[in-house]
Amino acid sequence: MNTQINSDYVPDVLVIGGGIAGLQSALDLADQDLRVLVVERNSSIGGRMIGLSKVFPTLDCASCITTPKMSAAAHHPNIQILTNTEVQAMETRNGIHSVRLLQKPTYVNFDKCIGCRLCEYACDTEYPDPFEEGLGSVRAIAVPFTNAIPQKAVLDAEHCATCGVCARVCPTDAIEFDQQPRTLTIHTDSVIVASGFNLNAVTVKPQYNAARSSNIIPPTMMERLLAPHGPYGRVLRPSDGKIPSSVAFVQCAGSRDESIGVPYCSRVCCMYAIKQAMLLSGALPLADITIYYMDIRAFGKGYEQFFQNARAMGINFVRGKVARVDPIEDGDLRLHVETTDDAENPLQEHRHDLVVLAQGMIPAWNPAATTPVACASDGFVATPSLTDPTATSAPGIFVAGAAAGPKDIVDTIAEAGAAAMQVSRYLHEKRAAVLVGQAVHG
Repeated sequence: MNTQINSDYVPDVLVIGGGIAGLQSALDLADQDLRVLVVERNSSIGGRMIGLSKVFPTLDCASCITTPKMSAAAHHPNIQILTNTEVQAMETRNGIHSVRLLQKPTYVNFDKCIGCRLCEYACDTEYPDPFEEGLGSVRAIAVPFTNAIPQKAVLDAEHCATCGVCARVCPTDAIEFDQQPRTLTIHTDSVIVASGFNLNAVTVKPQYNAARSSNIIPPTMMERLLAPHGPYGRVLRPSDGKIPSSVAFVQCAGSRDESIGVPYCSRVCCMYAIKQAMLLSGALPLADITIYYMDIRAFGKGYEQFFQNARAMGINFVRGKVARVDPIEDGDLRLHVETTDDAENPLQEHRHDLVVLAQGMIPAWNPAATTPVACASDGFVATPSLTDPTATSAPGIFVAGAAAGPKDIVDTIAEAGAAAMQVSRYLHEKRAAVLVGQAVHG
């Protein structure tokens, strides 16, 4: 796996994003003997999926699915990967896309780094670990997480104490404090935008008071609490380490609401809440688990049965809208709910010691700011074709996964394969046309 390339490297396809969509597209194209460059802005490939505990509805290990694809991409002879790299600009002339990339400094020479982690063990400076959603801590210089690819240390300049101990213990002299950002321009025939999604802030609705209580958490934090390789190894309440005995899931807390700019349904929230509730039920068999929902949208294969299984397990489903969440004594939380399940008593209050807010999926990147690709009114990449969901407004540029809108992992992988197929077809037709033109003018 190369983490440095020269500007004279000419890939057939540039894939923007190293999540599950980008990796699947890259592997499908590389297996067709096409040269692929994957650009990832984070320090490791794997995207959102590598941080999940399990996937629905099969409850398979998310890491067990993602890690082999990460490894396959990193070791494929036709795939080059640039991490810590962002797209700054793109111009298209005569069917060739010229893409300017910015590779940010890691202050570690990846060609020299052997991943021994001696620098990490010697470092005394710690800060909240972003991979663990701030629940654990990470050293100022460290491999991003256990199964990160590349397995190279990265120095966080914002938290570095500049003591130099990491450089003194490094056996290969890989620490480079004077590293600078690197700009390079890549020319390619085709591009796949697989930039994924973010979740809107857990504080987007002030009535839920997430800013006032660390026990009101986003679903990504619950994923890390449930993960076998998570920060605690078990589910504990963030504020005090208490084992929660009553957990509430509040659905549509960050979507289906025009007042916060997310009028659409994020599609996966119902299913991941049900998945997390089922996993919680196994981890905390004595806990009361309640899902407050407006509609259960179980749209995929096996999803309705998954929902029914959760009900059979004893998970409580309350149809209604949570109007407000108030922190009360002992770190607990009071939910004010307007329910449709009880006509005689529609306005209710319920007490829980941990609340998970279902946040809305929003675009992780705006390609329209730097590329010829147009975005729809919701900010996701526009897909104007009625017959090809991977086609964008720009010829030769395709889209896959959640960059085009909210979707689950199954649809993301299927769409990534479709994008790879369309790129292959596009390149074949483009090169065939060149050969015909050369024959006519030859």
